[in-house]
Amino acid sequence: MTRKVRLESFPLDLPAMPLTARVLAFATLCAAAGVAGAQKPSPAKAPPRAAARSAKAPPTREAARAHALDLLAATPLVDGHNDLPWTIREEKGMARDVDAYDLRRKTPHQTDLARVRAGKLGGQFWSVYIPGDYKDSGFARVQLEQIDIARRVIAKYPEAFTPAGTAAEMRAAFAKGKVGSMLGVEGGHAIENSLGALRTYYDLGVRYMTLTHNVTLDWADAANDTPRHAGLTPFGKEVVREMNRLGMLVDLSHVSPGVMSNALDVTESPVMFSHSSARAITDHPRNVPDSILKRLPKNGGVVMVNFYPGFVSPDLRAHGLERSRQQAAFKQQYGADTGAAARALAAWDAQHPAPKATLAQVADHVDHIRKTAGADHVGIGSDYDGVDDELPVGLEDVSNYPDLFAELIVRGWSDADLKKLAGENILRALERAEQVAKRLQRERAPSTKTIEELDGRPKPKM
Repeated sequence: MTRKVRLESFPLDLPAMPLTARVLAFATLCAAAGVAGAQKPSPAKAPPRAAARSAKAPPTREAARAHALDLLAATPLVDGHNDLPWTIREEKGMARDVDAYDLRRKTPHQTDLARVRAGKLGGQFWSVYIPGDYKDSGFARVQLEQIDIARRVIAKYPEAFTPAGTAAEMRAAFAKGKVGSMLGVEGGHAIENSLGALRTYYDLGVRYMTLTHNVTLDWADAANDTPRHAGLTPFGKEVVREMNRLGMLVDLSHVSPGVMSNALDVTESPVMFSHSSARAITDHPRNVPDSILKRLPKNGGVVMVNFYPGFVSPDLRAHGLERSRQQAAFKQQYGADTGAAARALAAWDAQHPAPKATLAQVADHVDHIRKTAGADHVGIGSDYDGVDDELPVGLEDVSNYPDLFAELIVRGWSDADLKKLAGENILRALERAEQVAKRLQRERAPSTKTIEELDGRPKPKM
């Protein structure tokens, strides 16, 4: 091997010497370098196996979980979506009874105080969900009841929860060992086409609104319903603008890709996906396409990864589609004999048990969003107490957040990226929304536009 001579290693002042002396000195230096090179050859590269052995081994699962607990003790973990208020409303034998559904004991579902503490939950958006096809009465009445349930839950457990209206208040709550609590309206049907209702919800503590749930609205298309508008109508865009003015985050979970794109075109604040995952991993309409993920860096928005098994497991998604095909075939085969069709489907189910979703699959979605959108644009939106199906193995309830972080630590995630995932990303987005709201409130008054003014008569459902 030829060794390169670095003359700066020899402290001689050659320019100051006579020409003859300089020539002789230079020759001497070259010879010396050659001797040195011959005496001290460059070390050979380590064989690949040796290099692999010398590389730092990933931490054990136990060590990773201990590290996750330490990290979440110092950084607020903010969950974008928990449906506890609806669980309390619907719980058999204690419907709407906040006192009877005692969080100081182990509850029958996924959330109680002991598990909240074990999971190191640091902040929560409590979903004040109502179904988009609710037939009882006007949506607003039921929505106000759900807000009331959520506020009473927060007030009943002051040792654990405290209301928060800003990102700063959520951080302050965490510093005091409390879960800063905000509300999220799940579905724009709750405003009944009224911007005044939207503003009232904000005043009651709502800090995001999901533009749709599973039902297409007069002004926005849902992901799981027939589209009628190719995205947002002019009134729908006005809803986004008014949410910006209020400082309420625009939540794009449940909406169609057209609505996602339109909202990103209109909004001046970061958006959020309170409980969605990556469509490239599991091809489900509730998940976020890569084309939208790639727009998030410019917007500053955050996708908060959902734990719902059908959204995170591609195997379970494929199984569900095949089961639906079999069900349709049995209905066609047996016609009016619904009993025979049901028995045939039960036999198929017995022969084809559904695969289980796993914590690792949830981590795959987190990894993909970080890879596609960046580490600044991913968070956690569990959907706990809104999931009737069996949850992913390893993420059965709110005590399991550290296990997900342990998985990511084993995969090589840095502490900086883990802190962003935990809560720094969504808090940054909320802080930015608050800043934009201050400016917009100086620039314009509350909107008095109506859907009739902007869209004409609402289009009927098909």
